[in-house]
Amino acid sequence: MYVSHHAAVSGVLNSPTNVQLTSTNMDLVLRWDPPAGAPRDLLYTTELILRGKSVLICCVNTSALQCELTHLVVSIYGRYTGRVKAQLGAQSSAWASSDDFLLDKQTSIGPPNVSLYSNGAKLEVSIKDPVFVHSTLRDIYYYATYNITYWKKDRMKEVPFVVDNSQNRVVLHSLDPSTEYCVQVQIIASTAQKPSTPSIVHCARTPSGNHLIKLWNLVAALFVLAGVLTLVVFVVRHWRSLSHFLCPKYAIPEHFKESLLAPPKSSLYLAMQTSQPGEEFSDQISVVMCSRTEEDGSKQPAEEKR
Repeated sequence: MYVSHHAAVSGVLNSPTNVQLTSTNMDLVLRWDPPAGAPRDLLYTTELILRGKSVLICCVNTSALQCELTHLVVSIYGRYTGRVKAQLGAQSSAWASSDDFLLDKQTSIGPPNVSLYSNGAKLEVSIKDPVFVHSTLRDIYYYATYNITYWKKDRMKEVPFVVDNSQNRVVLHSLDPSTEYCVQVQIIASTAQKPSTPSIVHCARTPSGNHLIKLWNLVAALFVLAGVLTLVVFVVRHWRSLSHFLCPKYAIPEHFKESLLAPPKSSLYLAMQTSQPGEEFSDQISVVMCSRTEEDGSKQPAEEKR
């Protein structure tokens, strides 16, 4: 703490002590302690100085021992100094100043929000960054990692596990069945002077081996049931198309049906239906063979054959 001596003082009031700027998740608050032996009705006035030049008047005649300055932050990468003086009636003390404060480097990063789930023989860790007043953690710090520490609850044997900044959902493998594990997470940002506040400890139990077998059997049964139901729904919805495909029905044109079913009217057809077999007739045929001619020119009659 620095106390300025160029300011006019009454010689009666002492300056506030332990003046400091504090920040959590990019807010900004000036805090101080009252001077020794100060009366109860003492009032305070504060100012915020940006980069040693711009002076912004903040709280005036306040009885509180802190002043909210977050709304006066003009740059998350700025260098800030706060100062405060005590007042009692017309009397005032000297200004008491804080050390310079680099907001992006000295702000305290709050704990991440962590959820822990049992996923078969593994544990799944879901992580959410804390909410910043100005901007976001990923926008301010170009690189940040999650330091995940997990251990068996009954042994408290820690096994560190560091995860890349792009993974906000992490699966912990090679865990013992039927064992309760506890997990805690911290954020390590690139330019921050210290890690974040550790998260709340979360614990979960991994299932037993028999439970895993039953779980797989249940999953398989559900898949089979889903397949059967899907098939049934498909058949019901497309039954008409399937029945026509499997058992096609060809319709005979109506005029063909009428001609096939109607009694015959042709006279030729009727004559063929009522006629009797006819009597057969045959003619007698005679064959005459000519004889050869004798040398004297006479002819010998040939033998007649019947």
